[in-house]
Amino acid sequence: MTLRRPIHPLVLVVLSVAVVFLLHNATFWSHWAEIFHGSLWRGLVFAGAFFLLCCGLVFVFAFNWFLRPLIAILFVLSALTSFYMDQLGIVIDREMIQNVVATTFTEGKHLITVPFVLWVGLAGLLPAVLVLFIRLSHRGIVTSIWQNLLAFVLCVVGFVGLIATDLKGNASVLRTRIDLKSSFQPLAPIVETFRYGAMITRSAALEFNKIGLDAVLSENFKASERPKLTVVVVGETARAQNFSLGGYGRMTNPELAQKDIAYFDNVSSCGTSTAVSLPCMFSKFDRVNYSYERGKSHENVLDIIQRAGYRVEWIDNNTGDKGLAARATYSSVTYANDPEFCSEGECLDGILGAEVARRLVDIQSDTVLVLHQIGSHGPAYYLRYPQALERFQPACRTADFSDCTAQEVTNAYDNTIAYTDKVVADLIDLLAMQEGLSTSLIYVSDHGESLGEKGLYLHGAPYFMAPDEQTKVPMLIWMSDGYQSDTGANLECLTAGPTADYSHANLFHTLLGMTGVETSLRDPELDIFDTCRKTSNG
Repeated sequence: MTLRRPIHPLVLVVLSVAVVFLLHNATFWSHWAEIFHGSLWRGLVFAGAFFLLCCGLVFVFAFNWFLRPLIAILFVLSALTSFYMDQLGIVIDREMIQNVVATTFTEGKHLITVPFVLWVGLAGLLPAVLVLFIRLSHRGIVTSIWQNLLAFVLCVVGFVGLIATDLKGNASVLRTRIDLKSSFQPLAPIVETFRYGAMITRSAALEFNKIGLDAVLSENFKASERPKLTVVVVGETARAQNFSLGGYGRMTNPELAQKDIAYFDNVSSCGTSTAVSLPCMFSKFDRVNYSYERGKSHENVLDIIQRAGYRVEWIDNNTGDKGLAARATYSSVTYANDPEFCSEGECLDGILGAEVARRLVDIQSDTVLVLHQIGSHGPAYYLRYPQALERFQPACRTADFSDCTAQEVTNAYDNTIAYTDKVVADLIDLLAMQEGLSTSLIYVSDHGESLGEKGLYLHGAPYFMAPDEQTKVPMLIWMSDGYQSDTGANLECLTAGPTADYSHANLFHTLLGMTGVETSLRDPELDIFDTCRKTSNG
């Protein structure tokens, strides 16, 4: 039953926007307080301008039959996004919308915690239901149109007028403080959703480009009698700061430390999320020149390697290949029926080694196997490793970080790194035993992770403001003696001297070099061991 006393639709807009403005904008107000510290009046004028802008945009849709459902949706949407902004420091931008769309139920269910349900219920669903029961005063369609337009115009004029009171200062804030604009509810998630939709629409109409049409196998690779097997391990959410191979104080890499590998401790990711980094790191574009549209409209390095004669297979234990294996062989083991690795429903990464072992007996030609890990994906870190291998205790055993201490969260995360250490080390042992194959392995994570530093958790921060914890990733290379002998590569050369600065942009060219694929697209300066290969050849 609707409330008896009717309310004018435009009044409902103002009241509803005010509730959202005050209730769902803790992050916005935090940035606002920092920016306008010592200038309260100027800050209030700026906030008033944003309030008018938001009201104006909703006024456009303030028709009786449409308004209440719209406001109800805005309440729920703002509650959803504000929770993750306020609790985890997540910024809702176009890339984050892309991550949400790409997220599977299995991945996303761990983000649904008791505090999340309570907040969305009380701050989102409850006011949404109340709005649906409010009685609106009757207006004819003509009256609705002119009143809505007039209110919109007045709000826009008010917005411009308030901004103009300090045009230089406010323009600087709008231009440089993207974090403030991207935290404003409910406008930010709506705008970014439209931006994401526009990006998808544009990419759908683009012509698809084949690349590396001149790709051939180099002479020394052709001359090798043994088939080459290169394993590419794509890590998930592993940050370089927690790899003891790079100097971390805890022994998170005890097994890899015993292997003959080249470790690179200063590698920058292409993005801060899988949806961005994964297609970017396999593309021919570096971070500055990569875009979703370019990634979707061009072949990737796996296509070139396959064109040169390799068999390429992608084995996934994550949320998919993001289209990278569209022209190769693809298999998913996320829900495999394997009691050893999948007893909890989601498979542990140890299953990837088992999958490689099953394929070894059938490899008769040059092959690339891409293994996509679930790795250290949070917030349920405790599900990413066997409890029997929990090295660092006590570990946070919930997806709700508020129930754990900072040390418990770090312990759980470090356990995932230690398990990745075991998974990759076991793969190296397995490959080292294959005397009939010329084997090599490269491991690199897609992005890093925040563990509470500066109030940030998880990943996905806009790159311009992302901390090193989200952008610095571990990378390592291993090559069997047989591979080095057959191809002229020199692993020892890689480990001589200080480690250079690398990025995901090196992966495209390094993979071409590791597989012996010659093409005009390979840049020797970006192939990590190009010089070492020349050294070994004299």
